[in-house]
Amino acid sequence: MKIDPIHQFNIEPLFTIGHIGHQTIAFTNSSLYMLVAVAIISILMLASGTQLVPGRLQSVAEISYEFVASTIRSTAGAEGMKFFPLIFSLFMFICVSNLVGIIPYTFTISSHLIVTAGLALLVFFTVLIYGVAKNGVKFFKIFVPHGVPGYVLPLVMFIEVLSFFLRPVSHSIRLFANMLAGHIALKVFAGFVAMLGFSLGAIGWVGGVLPLALTIALYALEILVAFLQAYVFAILTCIYLNDAIHPGH
Repeated sequence: MKIDPIHQFNIEPLFTIGHIGHQTIAFTNSSLYMLVAVAIISILMLASGTQLVPGRLQSVAEISYEFVASTIRSTAGAEGMKFFPLIFSLFMFICVSNLVGIIPYTFTISSHLIVTAGLALLVFFTVLIYGVAKNGVKFFKIFVPHGVPGYVLPLVMFIEVLSFFLRPVSHSIRLFANMLAGHIALKVFAGFVAMLGFSLGAIGWVGGVLPLALTIALYALEILVAFLQAYVFAILTCIYLNDAIHPGH
């Protein structure tokens, strides 16, 4: 019995939309699950209601709203709330798509670097454009830390500039690598249980109890990681935006 942990990440075209030159534009399983994530978030936010005593959907919507709002206020201050729609959208999209991707035989959008890189570049250019537009040349004070002696200032500035332009790399790879590695581990352990059962019969199923327990534990951990990675992406976005709002602080 062959275990293929990479097959779950294959992007498969569902139907062709059109062509640009010799390039086929197709609607893929990745596109489908992006729409699924957006649909779930829309249903949650639009169908939750505004009752005085909230129901389950309304409670989840209100908790999500307040969680992101408190994260922004604690990292970027009250002025950072102008970016609430962006950060809330990023958090909910990543969180919901990660949770949907844990369901067997579904597709995990954030397991592809092109998706996480696109989200990270959106944040990077938002920070850069807003920071320059709001502060002008003062924005570049983020590359000159306070209290640094003059003889090491050029080196520190080089490190600060390099780290700034590497932000989209770390921002995207962190999410991509965590989701990719977790899903591969789940697939391997789950496949190992099935392989024992099919190859050794009853003895194999007994021997597969421990790998099955580890698979269940990994599954629970992946649920936690799915939420944590969305939170980490959101809070890093808040920290980066704080540099644009309060450069040099």
